[in-house]
Amino acid sequence: MAGYFQRQLADYVEYHRDPWNCAMHVVGILLLFTGAVLPLTLVHFSVFGVEVSLAVILALPVLVYWLMLDAGIGLGILAAMIVLLSVATAIGNQVSLVMMWSIFAVLIGFGVASQIVGHRVFEERQPSMVDHPTHFLLGPMFVMAKLFIALGFRRDLAAILAPVPTNSLSTR
Repeated sequence: MAGYFQRQLADYVEYHRDPWNCAMHVVGILLLFTGAVLPLTLVHFSVFGVEVSLAVILALPVLVYWLMLDAGIGLGILAAMIVLLSVATAIGNQVSLVMMWSIFAVLIGFGVASQIVGHRVFEERQPSMVDHPTHFLLGPMFVMAKLFIALGFRRDLAAILAPVPTNSLSTR
């Protein structure tokens, strides 16, 4: 699926050329994931004798999808997911239900706002999800790919994600 992933990433990056929009996506994706799983960490099931939260159960299918698209990027997301699920679980276990829902609302609100600001203010175009709903699942892959490239890994993806000089953009 490497070729498929690279084609999807190339399409996704066309909507995410501005570095400030990319930064807003890092913040937004982290906030949205943490907010989305926060209430799900309070619901637990016994799976094969192991206590597992609904957050983990619901995250597994998309994690498998990411691993299938690109194992290296998927493993990076798995590591980030473990940290964010741990943070959400710690928050959920230490605050009241009212406070948890308040934190949920704030995280989701700021997460969505950062995505909107990134696209409206910095990219000056609509989010890619409007044209391609499947891009909702590519955001974390894009952010992790950018991180890997910044750390000197995944040079194969660097050409796909390379920024276009501002003066060559026809929309500006």
